[in-house]
Amino acid sequence: MREPSRLALIAGFAAVYLIWGSTYLGIFFAIQSIPPFFMAGARFLSAGIIMYVSARISGAPPPTSMTWRSAFIIGGCLLLCGNGGVTISEKWVPTGLASVLVATVPIDMALLGWITGLARRPTPLVWLGLIGGFVGVGLLLGPALTAFSATSHLALGMSILLIGSLIWSAGSLYSLKAKSSPSLFLAAGQQMICGGALLLLLGAVLGEEHQFNLQKLSPISIGAFIYLVLVGALVGYTAYFWLLRHCEPAKVATYAYVNPVVAVILGGLFAGERLTSRTIAAAALIVGSVAIVITTQQLRPKSVPPISAALAEAD
Repeated sequence: MREPSRLALIAGFAAVYLIWGSTYLGIFFAIQSIPPFFMAGARFLSAGIIMYVSARISGAPPPTSMTWRSAFIIGGCLLLCGNGGVTISEKWVPTGLASVLVATVPIDMALLGWITGLARRPTPLVWLGLIGGFVGVGLLLGPALTAFSATSHLALGMSILLIGSLIWSAGSLYSLKAKSSPSLFLAAGQQMICGGALLLLLGAVLGEEHQFNLQKLSPISIGAFIYLVLVGALVGYTAYFWLLRHCEPAKVATYAYVNPVVAVILGGLFAGERLTSRTIAAAALIVGSVAIVITTQQLRPKSVPPISAALAEAD
């Protein structure tokens, strides 16, 4: 395989860092006039169909029933629970804060990997990162949980983010053993189709079709939705998969502590979000802890499986 140029690598990392960091703001604007689960479901179903068809046209072999089963489980964990949790939580949680909480995914994966036997016992340095990450989460979540009704939705949103991130991590670890299509793009398309369909089904169960009104769609929501499909999903995923083929997974995984920085900056510039000293301290603690875990984690060579890409966002 021909080695990519330095410029191509820089462009690939820039795409993953900036695009996935920006999807938190994109989700925030998209759900202003589009129901959350309906928006997320339509987004991933559309992107999944495009990626699936493109992979098949490019010569990818037809998927088997077993790979569809894996895609259903992974799509449910990563997109329905993980990304769906991010989308609904942004009704109450600022985008920058949401990105910081999602950044705990590598911490969850390191801990779950050890518990399930997919990883060795954490080293003292990894334990330091795990403890630091949990302390950071406590700094963020504690005040919201102990406050009164004025911030009850904030506490709910933050709790959904943490639970969704934990399920995302479990799904990512499951993907290490799951039978998936040999084509990374076809596998991603299958998972987005399954996850998107599940999100739409959940939206229907919750009656979101009654909340959707074409006449009330705002231009900024429409633009954000198009951006999330074409740029956030398709370009972001393509860059991620390409990087995995040419770089070590641990290097690609650095998006986990760069995305929050991008999301916080964009949230402050375009959504008027303000950071308290507590939030800044907690964010620094979590991001620093994630950096420690990623650089020292003892997971197998594919510690960041290709199938776990959708999350990274807001992926």
